[in-house]
Amino acid sequence: MPTDREPYQPPFWYRGRHLQTLWGPLFRHRRLPPVRRERLETPDGDFLDLDWLEGAAPDGPLILILHGLEGSSRSHYARGLLIEAGRLGWRSAVLHFRSCSGEVNRLARLYHSGETSDLAWVVDHLRERPGLGPIGLVGISLGGNVVLKWLGERGDAAPSEVAAAVAISTPFDLAACARVLDRGFNRAVYTTSFLRTMKTKIRLKRALYDGDIDLAAVLRSRTFREYDRLFTAPLHGFADEQDYWTRASSGPFLERIRRPTLLINSTNDPFMPAESLPRSAVERSRWLDAEFVAEGGHVGFLDGALGLSSWAERRALAFLGRHLLR
Repeated sequence: MPTDREPYQPPFWYRGRHLQTLWGPLFRHRRLPPVRRERLETPDGDFLDLDWLEGAAPDGPLILILHGLEGSSRSHYARGLLIEAGRLGWRSAVLHFRSCSGEVNRLARLYHSGETSDLAWVVDHLRERPGLGPIGLVGISLGGNVVLKWLGERGDAAPSEVAAAVAISTPFDLAACARVLDRGFNRAVYTTSFLRTMKTKIRLKRALYDGDIDLAAVLRSRTFREYDRLFTAPLHGFADEQDYWTRASSGPFLERIRRPTLLINSTNDPFMPAESLPRSAVERSRWLDAEFVAEGGHVGFLDGALGLSSWAERRALAFLGRHLLR
């Protein structure tokens, strides 16, 4: 069992917000551990894919992992969490948001930072299965926002099977994140990369949007502000991008959470301004714990001589273990 209060000590060479953000996607865990895919047919005629770690015990705690924007079970952090959970003998699965499992979904709707109904439906579906043990949720980046918002929406009514949660590199304030991602180096590297894959999915489903959305304008968008105004907001029922960012941000929901929850963020995250970290919400809530550390970048927190292991992943599973193994 990893230690519960292990301090983060990055390697001497692993410094700076951009190196700490980019090293993991480029150099960590080339291979996905053996997984079994399960497709769940949703009530609205779409599907959600779960990738289950093979070889885990058939009972005991379950770690449900929610990936970040345009992520999947192949994302370095998802692979790392699956491997660490397997070492502990725990069941684990990655829940793919719609369109993120390698196959675009059937309906026009996709996913967004505040969309919690799919998580709610999957948890309810899992609760019906015999022998289900306690569930620990781990959300990374956008997935962290979804986890926190859902727990806040549910409050005391959150399913009893959900014992605890961890959110890593969460964008608590989406408007603040969009502002920093839409300028300078961030825009050239991160925003451009995200928008490229998001637009590819739109092109594959072009026929579903004709007449309702100005696709030509969407495909010309170069910032999250433009993309969310032209596509995310109208597709998902928001008035505009500001309405979407306000209503989808997890920050205002934190004080309603009624499950032990750990927040892990770095103050040098290039996606999330340090002043937007919810320090006051953590201080006011007995349910929230926080590790707001100086280094780590966005979903970085790597350690070891070669930067291939993750302090945040070990810290997340240690926290969940305290609450799932009671």
